[in-house]
Amino acid sequence: MSIREKNQFRPALIGLFLLLSFVFPQSNSTGEERAWQTIVTGIQYRFFILPGPFNVYVARLDRNNPQVTIDSSIAQGRVSGGLETVRAMAERYDESVSYWGEQWGGRSQVVVAINGFFYNPETGIPSSGQISSSWYVKRFDERENGSGFAWTLERAAFIGGCVVHNRSRQVITFLENGEVQPFDDINVPRADNKVILYTPQYDATTQTPDEGIEVLVELDRPLMILPTPGMVTGAVLAVRDGQGSTPIPFDAIVISASGSAAEILRKNVQIGDPIGISQEIRHLDPSCKEPNTNEWSKTFASVGASYVFLKDGVIQRLGETGQILRSARTAVAYNQDFIYFFVVDGRDRLNSLGMSMVELAVFSKNYLGASWGTALDGGGSSTMVIQGQLKNNPTTEVQEENSSSRHIERAVANGLMMVNILPMEVSTRFDPGNAVTITADSEVNMRLGPGTNFPVLTTLLPGSKGVIIDHANGLNGILAKNLNWWKVSFGEYEGWVSEEYLR
Repeated sequence: MSIREKNQFRPALIGLFLLLSFVFPQSNSTGEERAWQTIVTGIQYRFFILPGPFNVYVARLDRNNPQVTIDSSIAQGRVSGGLETVRAMAERYDESVSYWGEQWGGRSQVVVAINGFFYNPETGIPSSGQISSSWYVKRFDERENGSGFAWTLERAAFIGGCVVHNRSRQVITFLENGEVQPFDDINVPRADNKVILYTPQYDATTQTPDEGIEVLVELDRPLMILPTPGMVTGAVLAVRDGQGSTPIPFDAIVISASGSAAEILRKNVQIGDPIGISQEIRHLDPSCKEPNTNEWSKTFASVGASYVFLKDGVIQRLGETGQILRSARTAVAYNQDFIYFFVVDGRDRLNSLGMSMVELAVFSKNYLGASWGTALDGGGSSTMVIQGQLKNNPTTEVQEENSSSRHIERAVANGLMMVNILPMEVSTRFDPGNAVTITADSEVNMRLGPGTNFPVLTTLLPGSKGVIIDHANGLNGILAKNLNWWKVSFGEYEGWVSEEYLR
């Protein structure tokens, strides 16, 4: 939009702002509202019916309650490209193993889920970047005007500005000899003479051709943003030279290199060697000129975001057409006490018109008491799910054969969740080294991680004999997805099998 066109909107914006002072007064006594309802300790829900009309669905998380946290979800569990409804993503992550508290073992009880950021509808690849359960699974775009909403292991929240990945600060350290090798990217198709890191959230395998070299490294924690001299460490489990499409276990990465970059790996790694990975995001203000004091290190969850409509309590002047027009919206707002997820229904003249960005800001400030707020993907993507139940009325509609219409959920690429962390539970039925046999009447799935949310590595025939492996991070017999799981070796395959199929 040109400067002249933007100026033409300014009188309308001023008038809209004055109107909003009446529609959204400082006191939230206007309109039909329901009181905050506690879903689980630390997470509450409230529904607002306001003049306009506006239907607003709000969940809030207590920042001072250590048992509840924010996490992000990935459609089909893979950033290589997949679409899934918010409800299906919430089900995928519910009761799965979490790293909250800086240790694996607790389970994520998904309480609230909303849609995330924009995506490519043809490929299913999310726009901008993403961090999920501390894993940096997709890099944020270089020097864009904004990155995304972020939540750290220290319970800090911020809205990211411009980010830069200096290649010299994204490095692999071969701890056996101290050599250092920069890597080029994370979870993207590998190009010639490049070093790419693949995490379990990329796909079941690296999807690479049978050339170059791939090194499988079991980690002591997720591949998080941790600048040098800090690093995430692990041990080399396998070196696959001239073999591609390496399976990626839930607690491991694959270092994949081709051409001249592969030669460095060949010279520096052997099975059992310790490896360190360091990553850094240089954070700048939205103009990409001045340093931003918010620190990305140890970020636990993040997805991309679009317009920042509220900054430190100040409502922002936003002049693009998509910001001024009313539409269904999904947004995140916060203050020192709470994180808010909220969804506004739209495109319904009788029940809810949808909001402009300024209206989002006024609602966040006057009704929620928020200081900061940013919008996610909206329109037909706007969805809120609470404990598996759809709360809002998505604006994507389909026509039935009987000429009636119904609201349906749109499949999207990612989302944000409010999660209650359940305590770690383990079975003591087996010990490491125990011989076990598959007892099922038909084939049994061996998975890449402890839970049905992880991809299948292979299938095992009834009567197959294996040995229980001592898991390096102490997850022997871990409860996940309502089953207990053991890491087991069956000949050439090592993976996770449900206890119900072992004896």
